[in-house]
Amino acid sequence: MEQQPPNTRRSFSFSSLRVKKRHNSEDGGGFFRRRGLHSFSSARESSRKESVPDEDVALQHNPPPDWQNESGATPVTNEHDDGPQGAFKRISTMWSSFRRGIRERSKVEEPEPTEPVGPTAADSTSKQQRYASGQYFFEYLVVVSLKKTKDSNSYEPQITYQFPKRDGMVRKQKEEEEKTLKAITLFCFPEGISWAPLTEYHSETFSFVLTEIDGSRRNGYCRRLLPGGKGARAPEAYCIISTLACFGLFSKIFDEVEKRRQISMAMIYPFMQKLREASFPAPGHTVEIKSFIPESGTEIIRLTRPLDSWLEHVDFATLFNCLTDEEVLLVFAAAVLERRIVFIANELSILSQVIHAVAALLYPFTWQHTFISIVPEILIDVVMAPTPYLLGVQKHLLDLVTDQSDLLVVDVSQNKQETFLVSIGDEASILPPKLKAELLEVLSGRQKASGVEELNRVVSDTFLHFFVRTVGHYASFIKYSATGELGVFDRRAFCKAIDSKTTRHFVKKFTQTQMFDLFIQEAEQQQPGPRQGIFHHKIREFQDKKKKEKTKKH
Repeated sequence: MEQQPPNTRRSFSFSSLRVKKRHNSEDGGGFFRRRGLHSFSSARESSRKESVPDEDVALQHNPPPDWQNESGATPVTNEHDDGPQGAFKRISTMWSSFRRGIRERSKVEEPEPTEPVGPTAADSTSKQQRYASGQYFFEYLVVVSLKKTKDSNSYEPQITYQFPKRDGMVRKQKEEEEKTLKAITLFCFPEGISWAPLTEYHSETFSFVLTEIDGSRRNGYCRRLLPGGKGARAPEAYCIISTLACFGLFSKIFDEVEKRRQISMAMIYPFMQKLREASFPAPGHTVEIKSFIPESGTEIIRLTRPLDSWLEHVDFATLFNCLTDEEVLLVFAAAVLERRIVFIANELSILSQVIHAVAALLYPFTWQHTFISIVPEILIDVVMAPTPYLLGVQKHLLDLVTDQSDLLVVDVSQNKQETFLVSIGDEASILPPKLKAELLEVLSGRQKASGVEELNRVVSDTFLHFFVRTVGHYASFIKYSATGELGVFDRRAFCKAIDSKTTRHFVKKFTQTQMFDLFIQEAEQQQPGPRQGIFHHKIREFQDKKKKEKTKKH
């Protein structure tokens, strides 16, 4: 890449970005499709296996030298990289091969950590099976530290601690694993290399997502804090990678990790080993972890999983603390029509929680496009992508965002002067007026909710009911042939069956989105009969209520 003037915006191919699709998604609906130019037919292909993942992007750096053992874990150091320009040169190269070893890895037994005396062979096999099925609490823990570069006063993030060691992998698997570790450093410190030693730093917890080539997702939970010591020093980040999505539970785990780190780095390993051996609890259940701490003795740590497991990664309280009810509905309306939305804040925790909450409002539909909860500074040009996205961007990069048009820029920071910095202007007219008024009325009663879980239920039920009212009749318009072939959705008749003109106008637009199209694809592949799940339970409740009201009238 040629050197450019300091103030010149970079323009490059977005092949380095991953766009999420379902396994049965259409090739043509990915990152390169411009909004408003695609259409979907109700007569779809019955086999769509290729999946192009979406989310948090990574860079390739030089591989680290050999890892050395310390305190039962794996410290890692990096050689000096050649800066942002060199990183940009390697984006496409890295992304084409990123995590391709996932399928091969599933065929290779994952060795257990060898530091302590191992369990019996039967126990080891059981643990390997749990790990392969995603039932371990976590895949690994890493500590990312800021290290001063050799030729300047800038800093770069490097992994200085890893547990457990990843021994026994073939060369290709190890190379792919190292690339994932480099991606982790990027998201733990998305601000880039501009750091200075600090004497005070407010600890914060946030999350990001790594999406594999096969569409599977791994969650990154990160707590950034100032390590113990005196004088000015750089922050460090603790990051747990897990296939499990449960933000609150991992926040409690970080509390225990941080407490042990204040004593000694070596104290982290026994606790994480016990946690790794434990089974992830079922919704509403508790797992107990015994852990010894000098001068405190053996502690029993109880980790309880929320009963509503599909909401355990969501915190609607943060969203409604940052935005008014009316502002939330404007953001929801833009998201429903799959527009480009950027959230602005300085706090990484706010960005990650808000963007996950907005995506959760779309349930039972799933955001199918680019989704990056925290955009690293080096990849800020993602805002120039012409396709739908949900992005979280730190406020110091605001000038690089607001020069884009045809998008919604939402300031969710605590000290904002205005909320919508850029907008298209029609967001207030997207939702049907009557249903919008009902949403506001129900949301106004959420203050009565006691606790996070109850608040999450109130908010999720409110927006779930909106979809029941607008598209809950979809199953009646999937027609099946007598020969048992896949069903075919009659989109025209479906829209025509809606009495309200304003609701019908909204639904016609919504049916053109990729999230609706893929929802219908899955429904067409199911056999006729009663559907399962909370959405269909709400549909039956609503239909029963309408029947009773109709009976009373007659």
